[in-house]
Amino acid sequence: MSGFEKYGPWALIAGGSEGVGAALAHELAGRGLNVALVARKPGPLAEVAASVRAAYDVEVLAIEQDLLAEGAVDSIAERLGDREVGLLVSNAGANTYGSEIVTSDADRAQMVIDLNITVTAALVRRFGLPMQERRRGGIMLTGSLSGFAGAAGIGFYSAAKAFVHNFAEALWVEMRPYNVDVLELCLGLTRTPAMERLGYQFDAPGVRASDPASVAREVLDHLGDGPSWYPDGFGDDAEKRSAHPRGPIVEAANAHYRSPAA
Repeated sequence: MSGFEKYGPWALIAGGSEGVGAALAHELAGRGLNVALVARKPGPLAEVAASVRAAYDVEVLAIEQDLLAEGAVDSIAERLGDREVGLLVSNAGANTYGSEIVTSDADRAQMVIDLNITVTAALVRRFGLPMQERRRGGIMLTGSLSGFAGAAGIGFYSAAKAFVHNFAEALWVEMRPYNVDVLELCLGLTRTPAMERLGYQFDAPGVRASDPASVAREVLDHLGDGPSWYPDGFGDDAEKRSAHPRGPIVEAANAHYRSPAA
């Protein structure tokens, strides 16, 4: 396992049926961890689980679960039984709903908030406490550069990812004395099925996008380098979006999200 014993024997990946979540499942299995995958759609979930089982000598548990359903986290814990989760990856929460704020559908907007905020907090409380008591483990939360500046049409998503960013920083400080690593994986544009469904044109001129497999390798190499990691050098973009005054920054972010490539 070479250094990953701290995060074993099981990694739990919420949102593990495609994109970065699936890539992390393969990379973690390759590093010797058993993986428990949680996703809502049974087909893609079963496909990823089968591919990991076929490629690595580890145990794989597929948990079909809608994370927005009542009691979802309790249900996941029940399915895990006495398996010891040493690494929690909260990867669900892609931008699946775009709308202006005041004309948005309240239920769909609430889903974005709950998936990124309510579910993330619940997963951390449920699986982070045993890590604290054992004094070892790791927690990875998937964030986004969108959380560094608001933009028209993705206000709920960018605000929710801003929560993830600050939540990860606070958790990082709190868990350090207990030998539990915390890292926000702050993604820039990434070639995932979720982004493809939103219509992103990855091959358009000037588009810069990360590959999920390379993201998984890079972030796991830096799991202990919290509180945040920006793959493929996207930290420069985060720094620019953190600047002041805010007006020009927000206008630039808005122009980016409304560009023909997106």
